[in-house]
This record gives sequence, structure tokens and C-alpha cells, in this order.
Amino acid sequence: MTEILADIGEFGLIDRIHELLQKEGVQTPGLTLGIGDDTASFLPHAGYEVLVTCDCMVEGRHYLPQHITPLDLGRRAMVLNISDIGAVGGKPLYALVSLGLRSDTPISDVEAMYRGFVAELNPFEASIIGGNLTKSEGRPFIDITLIGEVEYGKTVRRSTAKVGDAILVTGYPGQSAAGLQLLLQAQPNADLLSHPLVRAYNIPSHRAWEGRAIAQSGCVTAMIDTSDGFLGDLGHICKESAVGAELIQEKLPISEALRQGAQKLGQDPYDLVLKDSDDYELIITCSPDHVDQIYSAVVALSDVPVTEVGRITDMARQIKLILRDGTWSEISPAGWDHFTESGG
Repeated sequence: MTEILADIGEFGLIDRIHELLQKEGVQTPGLTLGIGDDTASFLPHAGYEVLVTCDCMVEGRHYLPQHITPLDLGRRAMVLNISDIGAVGGKPLYALVSLGLRSDTPISDVEAMYRGFVAELNPFEASIIGGNLTKSEGRPFIDITLIGEVEYGKTVRRSTAKVGDAILVTGYPGQSAAGLQLLLQAQPNADLLSHPLVRAYNIPSHRAWEGRAIAQSGCVTAMIDTSDGFLGDLGHICKESAVGAELIQEKLPISEALRQGAQKLGQDPYDLVLKDSDDYELIITCSPDHVDQIYSAVVALSDVPVTEVGRITDMARQIKLILRDGTWSEISPAGWDHFTESGG
């Protein structure tokens, strides 16, 4: 018989989680008080700024429980937060995890989620130091606060892009959006969990290592992750930096998996690249003279591609797309919005 939360209660689950983290997690240097007290404490490192971010995932809104394993769900939830720390050039250190769960949730599912959390944190020697558990009468949710650090003065902002800068992007934006649409259109018995686009949606890759290396290169002017979609987040840079952007359509990176997925979905692959998609790639701006240094910083760490896709312009908040025939169109920097249909 499957053991559920109602069988062991809140404190029984806390004991299980604590035991799992002691066995499978890591002890982050600087932690002075962790799980087991009313609060946690740590010693900030001299010469570093403390970074704090949080993100919440609600069942049916941010993930489809029938199409993701609890382990991958834990990984996905933690990646969202790690990506935010990496996008400013930082390193994650400590996580606080709050869960809203139904009483009939299997204990094994919760343990698998925590294994997903630590699978993403362990490579950074980052640890879970606390959180909260509550019973949810509605949809279950995962709410994570992640604390990180960055060398003082090295934080990369979204508000410091400069006119004339090159615009670069890592990876292949749009794959997550295509994966979600494949799941939504799938037949009831279809097994798509191993499909590369579905995997891009269920367990996206953060670029925190690359973001940190880019920041330390000293060549980046602005950076942001694509959690709101490529256009949405480029729009954030344009708004906060009071600049515009010019994109070259034929330079936008399209993977073979995305090309095939777009064909199956009957969509233009460029629309998938530009619109709503939580891929957690990085948009980077830098002087054209520093493009090679950005490439080198990433290549030294991974095989993640970096593509130059356009330029920052002086037309504040205006984003132009240069088409293959040389004509151009103005495109709206709309992205994910939780409270409008674009957040659907």
C-alpha cells in the first residue's frame, strides 16, 4: 500500500526530508544554523553581495503533473531559481523550499522532488536550509527562495545595455514552448517524456555557470534569462536601459528538433523562438569588440552555442525584426504574463 502524507503527518515528513538531505545533499560552507530551528543563519563572505530570488510553481499553471515525474519536477523548480542567480553573474548558496501539498500525496513523490532539488544544487555545493510545509485544498505548489552571492561590484544588470552593443543569445530559445504545445496536443496515451522538446519544457537547463563566466569576463554590459520568452526579456532590457533593438531573423538560432517540432505543430519556427517560452537561456549584450571574449568564456565551460542575433539601437523600447528579404517589421516585446492570456 502506498504511504501518503496523511499517514505520517507534517512532522513525520519533515523528519524524512531532513534525513534525505543529510544523506544526499551537501553542507554549504558558511552555514551556521540549518534545518531543525525556527530560522536558518549563515555568514556572508567578505567582498561579496548577497543575492535573493524566489519563484513559485503551481500545478496546472506551470507544470502538467500527468506529463512530468516528481524527480524532474523538483529539478525544474530549482532550475528556475538557479537561472535567476546566474543571470546576474552569481552563484547559488542556500535554498528555502515551501510546499503546498494534498493529504493524499505519496511520500515517495515528495522524496523524489527533493532528490530533484539537490540534484541541481549539489554541483554548486549549495544546500536546502529550511522552508515550510502546508496542506493545500486546491492545487499543489512549490515555492522556492534561493540565496546566492556575487563578487562586490560584479552584478550584471538588465539596465546597462548601450547603443551599438551586440545582442547574443545562448542555446535555442523556443524549444520549451514547442514542447509544451506537443504535450497539450498529444493523444491521451502518447509517451512524449523522452522527446527533446518535451524535455526542454519539463527539465530546462539553466546557464548559471555560463552566466558567472560571462560576468567575470568583464565584457558584458547587460544580461537576463529568457524566463518570459526571448522578446519579453529583450523588452525588459530595452525598457530598463532606455534603448531599442534590431534583430536579424536569419541569425536567430533554430535547432533541428525545433524545426521538426514547428513543422508538426504547423507553426513558424521563428515565432516559437521569439514568443512566450521558459527556456532559461541568456540574452547578453556587449560591445561588438568583445563578442569573441563572450564566446570564449562560454566555450571554456560547455558546448552551449552562443549566437549573435542583432544590435542595440537608440530607438527606446522599439524592437525591429529584419526579414530575409531586407524589409523590416516592428515587433512587440510581449512575454509571459501570469494575469493575462499571454501567460496561458
